[in-house]
Amino acid sequence: MPHAAPAELPASITRRARAGRTAMQARRGASSGRDANPLHVPYITRGIPTHDLLSDEALDGIIATADRILAEIGIEFREDPETVRLFQQAGGKARDLGDDRWNLTFEPGLIRGLLATAPAEFTQHARNPARSVRIGGRSMVFAPAYGSPFVMDLDKGRRYGTIEDFRNLVKLAQSSPWLHHSGGTICEPTDVPVNKRHLDMVHAHIRYSDRAFLGSITAPERAEDSIEMCRILFGADFVDRNCVIMGNFNSTSPLVWDGVSTRGIRAYAAANQGSIHLPFLLGGAVSPLTMPGAIAQCLAESMVGCALTQLVRPGAPAILGSFLSSMSLRTGSPTFGTPEPALGSLVMGQIARRLNMPLRCAGNFSTSKLPDAQAMTQSMMSMMSAVNCGANFILHSAGFLDGLLSMSYEKMMLDMDLCGALHAWLRGLEVNEDTLAFEALAEKGPGEHLFGCAHTLRHYQTAYWDSALDDNDTHETWSEAGGVDAMTRANRAWKETLATYEAPPLDPAIDGALCDFIARRKAAMPDAWY
Repeated sequence: MPHAAPAELPASITRRARAGRTAMQARRGASSGRDANPLHVPYITRGIPTHDLLSDEALDGIIATADRILAEIGIEFREDPETVRLFQQAGGKARDLGDDRWNLTFEPGLIRGLLATAPAEFTQHARNPARSVRIGGRSMVFAPAYGSPFVMDLDKGRRYGTIEDFRNLVKLAQSSPWLHHSGGTICEPTDVPVNKRHLDMVHAHIRYSDRAFLGSITAPERAEDSIEMCRILFGADFVDRNCVIMGNFNSTSPLVWDGVSTRGIRAYAAANQGSIHLPFLLGGAVSPLTMPGAIAQCLAESMVGCALTQLVRPGAPAILGSFLSSMSLRTGSPTFGTPEPALGSLVMGQIARRLNMPLRCAGNFSTSKLPDAQAMTQSMMSMMSAVNCGANFILHSAGFLDGLLSMSYEKMMLDMDLCGALHAWLRGLEVNEDTLAFEALAEKGPGEHLFGCAHTLRHYQTAYWDSALDDNDTHETWSEAGGVDAMTRANRAWKETLATYEAPPLDPAIDGALCDFIARRKAAMPDAWY
């Protein structure tokens, strides 16, 4: 069901936007789809195999348990009778709990059957066509961290995020050759009213990045605003035919989908836009302590969210989600970057391939309070599970600190550097006459160095990934240069990046139309701060 542009949209906005889109579409048609910077690949195409952890029998047991959860315990839906009606019409059995709450159960296989129309792969288009991303299959997309109320840097410490921080972080992500997506709520801009900040965030992604991005999900009307801004940017017809924006939706674990989320999911799906369906599972608190049980619960909750999109509009893009986390049983605090959830990610990768659906999971997770050794060791454990499991969309690829409570400028730079190393890891190895390099050894023979041989000179610029932040000098050289540690190098790097940042071109007519739309929407409602 195509979602028409609101009738009250002023003709002045549509005229200005149409003029800008005409110019943008001409550039889109003329584009070769290649970025001028050879480092900027639009997304990773996996060159190494995935890691299959479990046997088919064990995998069958987890999927059967997810089916049993849906059939015998069910999912609670709140404050959205239309979603309940859609599931009932598809065969779900509803029990009215009162107070706008319903428990729905589903016969084994029913929800998985509904997922058959969900695309296994899809493209999310960016305003720069060279930056459009492919999601699913062998493709992998890195996006920055999402949702932190605080930001941190070595100069100002930990503080509430502002719209200036938000724009800075979008600029840093745009400047990195190792990220592919602008992300969504990179931090909460707490100096803008809650009911209006989504407009400024979406505009920041459009203005300061030419990559694909995520829209608002905190209220159905904010989801609609996000989609409408994309209609101004791309044109309503293009949006109806193509995915240009996605929403990242969380269930309320255990086993609840609230009306804010399901109405938002329906808004994105009705407009043919993408959505990610993600339980946030904390072992021992809102999910079983044992990882197989948590995976089964995760699968049940996420499949139901994905299935809803297909009831609204078959073929709408949907991404299976997994956010598995452990807990310190001594304190009750969440823990990140631990081995058990990493193993869980490997299993979710197997399940996503079984279901033939794209997957979002894991990322550079850490509970450290500084961008230090703990931060990077935890991040590596978690991030490697994401790339080895075959995840297709990896949110939280850069900046995640303090258990997701803080977005760190320095951690973002360190994580993006790590993402660069993962680009090389995921390419794998090509074995051929040239890479076997017999000639390198034969040119001078035994006992001779290879520094000046033809093979070395041909490959020395491209053979190895080169970190932008690591210090590989001798201790003496490092000490004489001031003994600067990685955190300080990252601090310098983000400042230098912002100092040299240039915004990608955006047609003034489109930007003017967006600003008009934002001004109208803000004027139509009083400020709300909670």
